[in-house]
Amino acid sequence: METYYDPKDLGSFSEIGKDAPELAGKFFDYYGAVFAEGELTEREKALIALAVAHTVQCPYCIDAYTRACLEKGSSLAEMTEALHVVTAIRGGASLVHGVQMRKIAEKLSL
Repeated sequence: METYYDPKDLGSFSEIGKDAPELAGKFFDYYGAVFAEGELTEREKALIALAVAHTVQCPYCIDAYTRACLEKGSSLAEMTEALHVVTAIRGGASLVHGVQMRKIAEKLSL
């Protein structure tokens, strides 16, 4: 089945800097520093990234961080729980904007 996203494209990500190598280098240096062990473990950072990948709906990131989570020792149960956490936050963020909708509707209804 042909899709817009080709999983093989993820392997070509490093080529994104061909026409802007200085900017790409800065991004990849920053990216590497962010995901290095720090106050959070690499495993914890991968779980966060997996959750965020679902929020921004990036299939490449979902693939990459699913793999990273497994490689760093996360279980499928942990990964699923991280997904539910981000889903709750995203859903809550949508619902809380209902306050804005209600305020405007009440104002216009008067």
